[in-house]
Amino acid sequence: MSRLKRILAGLVSLFLAGCVWLSSLHFFFAKSADEFHQAQGLSSQARQLAARHLQLWTEPKLREQELKKMRASNAEWDFMGRTFLVWSLANMGLREPASKASYLQTMDQIIEETLRLEKENGLYFFLMEYAHARPWIVQPEHSLFLDGEIAMMLGARRSLEEKAEYKTLLTERANAIAERFHKSPNLILESYPDECWTFDHVVALDALRIADFLDGTDHSVLIQRWLAMAKERLIDHKTGLLISNFTTSFEALNGPEGSSLWMVAHALQLLDENFARDQYQRARKELGRITLGFGYACEWPASWKGEADIDSGPIIPVFNISAGSSGMAFIGASAFGDDKFLASLATTLEFAAFPSRTAGRLKYCASNQVGDAALLYAATLGPLWQKVKAGTKL
Repeated sequence: MSRLKRILAGLVSLFLAGCVWLSSLHFFFAKSADEFHQAQGLSSQARQLAARHLQLWTEPKLREQELKKMRASNAEWDFMGRTFLVWSLANMGLREPASKASYLQTMDQIIEETLRLEKENGLYFFLMEYAHARPWIVQPEHSLFLDGEIAMMLGARRSLEEKAEYKTLLTERANAIAERFHKSPNLILESYPDECWTFDHVVALDALRIADFLDGTDHSVLIQRWLAMAKERLIDHKTGLLISNFTTSFEALNGPEGSSLWMVAHALQLLDENFARDQYQRARKELGRITLGFGYACEWPASWKGEADIDSGPIIPVFNISAGSSGMAFIGASAFGDDKFLASLATTLEFAAFPSRTAGRLKYCASNQVGDAALLYAATLGPLWQKVKAGTKL
């Protein structure tokens, strides 16, 4: 019995020591919200992430290696890595006017190459393979995913500094988007054949809003009509969250999906601040988690059963951690000033994403170029939205 007691005492001691160790582990990796995102200037994290991305656009061989790896999995990531970086550089230029010229040079390089690739290869170059699986419902075929994000790139660049060539390109793209919206009886447009994404709709409407700010146009009626439709037709009634994607007849393909929803809430800030905050707070309740000081996000609420895909990444069981949702949660937490959640997410990033810091440049080995570009956007967002909202009213 004495021996058994010693064994049990040892096991209890190990258990208690493990509990203390687990509850203290986050302190070794703890980051404050200010270390990731600041109201003024740039955080150290933002500077290091930006330095790595700027290096990719000054060293063609390095960029080619990164793009080849991403495009082998998902051509969308090549495109979205470009758009998140351009949006980030616009915010950085507004934060640091002294560095604006160098940021503009990289923005122009990205935009011009992206437009060239689209012109030479068509819309399928930046779409996933299943875009060929069935015909588009609306002809001629257009992807709102591409049109909206390109328009946003052009608008973001012009918001930092005007460029006459881009004014013409943005006007053409914005007019085409608005015209297709007006022709759609349900105010919804395809990103893939018979597949519509809420993410792409709010980004496209943000681009129209920025065009209004820059050029004095007025798409406010269209924006308000779309918001009214979305609140009526695109809400998951169990959670009150917007569904992620759906058919042209409003059949839900996925419910509220964290890998897109956090960005949707941020994008809505430019269209309807109250609706945006409502969506963030609901997402925070349904998807956001903090366990033992480490923050993360689930891909779906408990009430929705979804399957892991290329956007969500692998789902870690028990905790239901989604790498895609957790990464995009940085955008939501930064946009809505949720410092507690942001700090816990940054702590997890430092612990689990294997940061590699070299010569003032930062990349995360568990991520890729588009993931790091989304993090950079989360670390820099704010000034562009503030400028547009201060310049126009819906």
